[in-house]
Amino acid sequence: MTDHLPALVPLGTLTTTTDTHLVPALIADAGDRANWRYVEFFTANIRNPNTRRAYARACASFLAWCDGRGLTLITIRPHDVGAYIEALQETAAPPSVKQQLAAVRMLFDWLVVGQVMPSNPAAAVRGPKYVVNTGKTPVLEGPEWRRLINSIPTETVRDLRDRALIATLTYGFARIGAALKMKVEDLEPKGSGWLIRLHEKGGKEHALPCHHALAELVHAYIAAAGIGDDKKGWLFRTSRGHLGVTLADAPMTQADAWRMVRKRALAAGILAPIGNHSFRATGITAYLANGGALEHAQAMAAHESPRTTKLYDRTKERLTQDEVERIRL
Repeated sequence: MTDHLPALVPLGTLTTTTDTHLVPALIADAGDRANWRYVEFFTANIRNPNTRRAYARACASFLAWCDGRGLTLITIRPHDVGAYIEALQETAAPPSVKQQLAAVRMLFDWLVVGQVMPSNPAAAVRGPKYVVNTGKTPVLEGPEWRRLINSIPTETVRDLRDRALIATLTYGFARIGAALKMKVEDLEPKGSGWLIRLHEKGGKEHALPCHHALAELVHAYIAAAGIGDDKKGWLFRTSRGHLGVTLADAPMTQADAWRMVRKRALAAGILAPIGNHSFRATGITAYLANGGALEHAQAMAAHESPRTTKLYDRTKERLTQDEVERIRL
């Protein structure tokens, strides 16, 4: 199910409504209206591919669970959804459980509006309580971040690309998806400095001043890659071959970036399980630790709520560690 669903954007590919590769058996048994409504939930209603994949897995898992208990689409009751959530909590973390419940609830809402189901059996089911005060994303301290950047050579265009991408994620507080959607023209002059434009979820654009260190690294990469005149071309491109001396026209994927980060981190002797998001968290943390204003950090990070930005404030952790070290025996 989840391997095939993202490829369903051309709805003409759906030729058999009972094709189990397209819809779960429980949906297929409910008839054509349910089949089409289910497919359209993912292809027409959810635009973000990552959300689509996550919700597809969640819904397929729940519907398979129901099918295994002899339920049909219209016989699912709130206590069935509640039982599934209770069982899920034994093996999954609260955030994962909440996401899966949200996916199922949203699917049923869609089916109710499409007159496939009379009511939403997940509407009254409550998920686990989960309150986060501090983010769990691994964050690099300043010396660690500099060691990582300095450990990356400047010999090939791929080296320069990796340095520029890490700097964009850090200095631009950029989400990896937004950074990888950048075009060459998204670094543009503004007065005596530069501006970067990030392409966020939902087609939103987010522009902010470019840190001078970031501008230097990106310009060095663009010059070495020879892509300065290709304004509409992708900024961060995949490299051809093992030598890393030439680039392809295709953009890097998030998986490409993750592999690059892991490779560069290990080469620098950094054992923390950092990933793409660690650099966004590192930049925000450094900004707040150096006296940056929370409201400005929120605007720079394009967060909807200051509570999300506050998760990156690790100053309390540092103060606690300093106080503990006062215990001298």
